[in-house]
Order: sequence, then structure tokens, then C-alpha cells
Amino acid sequence: METERKTQAATEQTADRDLSEQIKKVTKESHVRAENTELMLSFQRGQVTLPQYKLLLCSLYEIYKALEEELSRNSNHAGVAPIYFPSELARLESIEKDLEYFYGTNWREKIVVPAATKRYCHRLRQIGKESPEFLVAHAYTRYLGDLSGGQVLGRIAQKSMGLKGSEGLSFFAFPGVSSPNLFKQLYRSRMNSVELTEEQRNGVLEEAVRAFEFNIQVFDDVQKLLDVTENKLLDILTFKSGEAKTLHVPLIRMVLGLFVALATVSVGFYAL
Repeated sequence: METERKTQAATEQTADRDLSEQIKKVTKESHVRAENTELMLSFQRGQVTLPQYKLLLCSLYEIYKALEEELSRNSNHAGVAPIYFPSELARLESIEKDLEYFYGTNWREKIVVPAATKRYCHRLRQIGKESPEFLVAHAYTRYLGDLSGGQVLGRIAQKSMGLKGSEGLSFFAFPGVSSPNLFKQLYRSRMNSVELTEEQRNGVLEEAVRAFEFNIQVFDDVQKLLDVTENKLLDILTFKSGEAKTLHVPLIRMVLGLFVALATVSVGFYAL
């Protein structure tokens, strides 16, 4: 019995030192806040709209472009190499495919992102140059989050937006991962194998909290961008002969895609 208690205590002590468990612990509150943003609640309630999804994709494109370019550039770094799985996890190509489906072949000329997205991307570029080991915090936050909820959120988005088949939903698919649960175990194991000084470990933990905060800001900014655009559209559609006419939000959102680019070019986008 005493031996079992010692073994259990040793196991718990080891778990407490695992980087993946430490990140999970320090980001617990931020995780809850991210799930309760208006944008994420729309997904959870099965009410995500096409304009919401398209704007989110724009931000995700910029974020993953920065993240994956920095991971690639630092792929031989001791703090990055163990968690570098481009074949299994890379999202950029999938997002590009979705953006082309929604915006057409000239989608690069049409995407818009909020200021929060630009700040997030700037941070990724910065740590890629100055502290590459911090990239593990962002990779863990984004990739494992997407891998965990990908299939479920993909089905929700498909039903909510009335999409046919899988077109426009490539972002949620991970064809290189046959078993998400087993892969997440492997990924956490690789994370925990990264050798860090105490100072570096503390820095990674702080960066993980920062990663969630960036994503929350992106989610909020995307929703604000959408709200501003809806209000502008409402002004355009509800006034006739100087008198307001009542229009329902679903109708506004249905027409919103035609106007979103005009209303958002100068705003800047991203959050999650």
C-alpha cells in the first residue's frame, strides 16, 4: 500500500512538471473566456453565420501564415523540432482552399482582418526571431484546439450555414491524422520532452496565456467588425424616403456578404 502511494505521488509530481499540464493549468481561466466569446458561442449554439465564418477564415489565414512560416524557419531549433508536424497539422493550404471557395480565385485581394489579428501575427514574427521556444505555446493552443474540436465544429458549421458536402470546410479536416486522440497524446509527449531552463519554461507558460488572450481579442474584433458592417448595411437598407423600415437580422446577414469588403477594408482583422 505504501509503495502504491509513493508511486502515485511520484506520478503526480511528474505530471505537475509536464509542460502540457502546466499550460493547461495556467490557461484554464482564459480557455473558459475564449469559449464564451460571442463568436465561439455562435458555433456552440449552431448559429454561426456565413459572414462570421468568412471573416474568421481571413484572420486564421494570416495567423497560420505567420505561425507556420516561423515554425518552418525554426524547425531545427531544439524548442521547436519535437513539436514540428507539418504533414499532420499544417492549416495554411486548407484555409487557402476555403477562401478560394468563398471569395473566388482573387481572394487575396478581398480578405480583411482586424487590428487584433495583425497584433497577433506581429507577436508570432517577433518570438520566431527572438525566442523560438515560445512558439510551442502558440502551436499547442492553435493546433490542438483545432484538432480537438475540428470534426464537431465542422459539422456544426456545415449545418448552420447550409453548405453542401465538405467544400468550404477544409480547415476542420486533418487527413494526415488518423486518430486525433492518439496524436494529441504524441504531441503532448513531444512537448514534455522539450528541454527548457526554468526561465524559459516560465516564459512559455506566460506566452500560452498571451496566446489565449490574442485569440480572445481576435474573436471579439471579428465580431465587432461584423456588427459594424451590419449596422452600416442596416442604415443602407432600412431608410427609404427619410423613414426607417424594419428589417430582420437574418435578412441583413444574408445580404451582408455583398458589402463586407467595402465596410471593413480600413479596419484590420483577427482574433482566435
